[in-house]
Amino acid sequence: MTRKIQRRILVVEDESHIAEGLKLNLTLSGYVVEIAVDGRDALDKWKSWNPDLIVLDIMLPVLDGFSVLQNIRLEDEAIPILILTAKSDPDDKVKGLSFGVDDYLTKPFHLEEFLLRIERLLKRARQESFPDDLPHEYEFGDNRINFKTAEAVGVGGKFRLTEQEVKLLKLFVLNRGKPLPRNQLLKIGWGMSDRTNTRTVDNFIVRLRKYFEKDPKHPEFFISLRSVGYVFNNPYAGEAGSL
Repeated sequence: MTRKIQRRILVVEDESHIAEGLKLNLTLSGYVVEIAVDGRDALDKWKSWNPDLIVLDIMLPVLDGFSVLQNIRLEDEAIPILILTAKSDPDDKVKGLSFGVDDYLTKPFHLEEFLLRIERLLKRARQESFPDDLPHEYEFGDNRINFKTAEAVGVGGKFRLTEQEVKLLKLFVLNRGKPLPRNQLLKIGWGMSDRTNTRTVDNFIVRLRKYFEKDPKHPEFFISLRSVGYVFNNPYAGEAGSL
């Protein structure tokens, strides 16, 4: 007799009574459940525990839910994520959807509806064949990045990018032409709080300029914005320059 595989659900909720209530009801429904109490904890458990679905609150300590969502979507576009939050503002729903959430449910909620949404998301995830034919290469100037293989061509020729470099480069490319503040880069790229006093981002940009700028002191692509952060500029972008 084939044993039924139990699906793993990560509940990201800082209010313990809500988290434990969700865990109890999901467990009674046959799921294996872990709880994360803040945004940093959520990212750690997502990477180490490899859940099949994430239930995500927005208002979290350390890292807010939107930052957690963006961070995950830079590496995994497939895992189902359900936002469960007291924030019912339409703008928050639009923001969540634009960041790649699969479903959005506001508190208070009906338990039966919640469980049905979970079941539907997991069923869809099993049935769907997530497309792997999306363009994985991006070109800017004489540079080229392959996000799938982590191979790149820069001013010094071919080389391999680290996982962190791929992640941050994808964030820049996805936000081409949009200013990215240092605190946002820290949150999404490294999972750090915006209160963290660090030059991590600046050192990272120095490295990218060495890779891809013909004149790193006068960058063409990775531009500094005084008192703000950085913006990725690709004046050569066209149809071939999109993800």
